[in-house]
Amino acid sequence: MPTNRTADVLRELLVRHLATWLPVALHRSRRVTVALAWAGADGGGAEAALRAVAGHATQVRGRQVTILALADEASDLPARLGPVEAELPPEVTVHLLPGGPARLPVALKAAAAAGAPLFCFVDLAGPAHAEVLRACANGRNGEVLLHAATSARPALGLAGFPLVAEVAPVLESDGGVGDASDDEAPGVIAFGSRSDRSLEAVRDALWTVGAGLRVRYRDPADPTGTPVEVAEDPDREPLARELLAELRRNGPRPVTELRRHTLTATVYRATDANHALATLVDEGKVTRDRESGRLAGDELITPTP
Repeated sequence: MPTNRTADVLRELLVRHLATWLPVALHRSRRVTVALAWAGADGGGAEAALRAVAGHATQVRGRQVTILALADEASDLPARLGPVEAELPPEVTVHLLPGGPARLPVALKAAAAAGAPLFCFVDLAGPAHAEVLRACANGRNGEVLLHAATSARPALGLAGFPLVAEVAPVLESDGGVGDASDDEAPGVIAFGSRSDRSLEAVRDALWTVGAGLRVRYRDPADPTGTPVEVAEDPDREPLARELLAELRRNGPRPVTELRRHTLTATVYRATDANHALATLVDEGKVTRDRESGRLAGDELITPTP
């Protein structure tokens, strides 16, 4: 179960990404499912998610939205969510279910979530569960925002998500930079999807939340554990080094693929990739197809000898 600071990050991230995902999903399909599962208390996340859905009443009209909420420690959840449910359009159905993430596969099957867009938010007390993640994949129609104790990248890949990103939050205490005393192990936030657009949106949301809540991020796969400061104009030198190394490992790549590599293999945003590549071009470490102008997605970037 997340402690206070981590719960704040997860709640804000859930709301921001749900607000991005829901209109797109409703445009694609007349029915969608949102599944929320906590191994412990929800930290206010269920109420916040329902309010986010209520804020899209116009898009919801004429569609069918099913919301599943599961939490191991949520005896007060019906009382807390009752007033929020009253604000929801009639097209939204909310099911409050006993148990935590382990019951998610059964709940999704009972809700007939298969075949339609599915967004899952899962907060785990330990490592990722393969069965839960496979249920979230929902064939080719699901994506998942996950909080786990350790890296979930391999498990998400095996579950069927071709695009995986993850970061480890580094929280500041009130006294200055460093891990907050009530969050000694904030764990890893991971995301699995098939959509480059969703991948980019969740990374932008991570940076927005980080800036607001004084959170830095580090790459769980980085052996140095070096955190990246979340800022509008961050230090992009580490990203430039990683992109150059990627080009030297695998040869020339289009900008689109390098932006995707930035999202899946680093803690930076896609826009940071363009800045880093422009710096590498200026330094003569890489060449581009065109002589000037903004870097286009299909433009090939080649490392210099």
